[in-house]
Amino acid sequence: MSSKRAITRQSLPDVIANDIRERILNGDLPEGFTIRQEALAKEYDVSRMPVREALKRLDAEGLVQLTNNQGATVTKHSLDEIGEIFDLRILIEVDLFRRAIHAMTADQIERCEEVLEAMEASYDADDVSKWGAMNFKYHAALYAPAGRGLTNDVLQRINLQSDRYVRMHLSVMKQLGPAREEHRELLALARAGKVDEACALLTRHISDTKDNLLKLMTTKRADETS
Repeated sequence: MSSKRAITRQSLPDVIANDIRERILNGDLPEGFTIRQEALAKEYDVSRMPVREALKRLDAEGLVQLTNNQGATVTKHSLDEIGEIFDLRILIEVDLFRRAIHAMTADQIERCEEVLEAMEASYDADDVSKWGAMNFKYHAALYAPAGRGLTNDVLQRINLQSDRYVRMHLSVMKQLGPAREEHRELLALARAGKVDEACALLTRHISDTKDNLLKLMTTKRADETS
């Protein structure tokens, strides 16, 4: 018996937005970089219309800031804003994790394990493009049992802002080892039902990333202005 397989159909603006988004998150298009619609249209061999629509979507996500309908600038967060992004993650994620732990089923724990193994494989393969996505996917799996759909929608937008900094933290600052260990420990504590210990580790996990990144970004921006 033949069967139909579902495929994801994407419009041209979707494809372009996805590619630009990945270039921003990977650092190929650095913060403050000016993106010209005409140049992108030539690069993607398309008219300016799908490029304009793609940039509008990225503007709505907060990754770029449109300027005079001619192009966009890759969003450059201030140091205070970078700190705020990670502070918001702590507030939201710790609450979700606390709610999720006692609600976790065996199947959900197994799902977390599967995602964790895939994330560790991306570390071993030095696949930077997957680190941010897999990091969010793993954390989302940990919090899924909480059943807080609206909160997760908010967190997904915040994660989009933090993703490029997470990738920077893992690659530039060589934090793969500590990240791997802490992600393993988060799941172990959740599996054991140790709520307070798990939430304390998650708080420290995000807070340390924030502190290390702020030091890195302070140095980076000082070098750029010197």
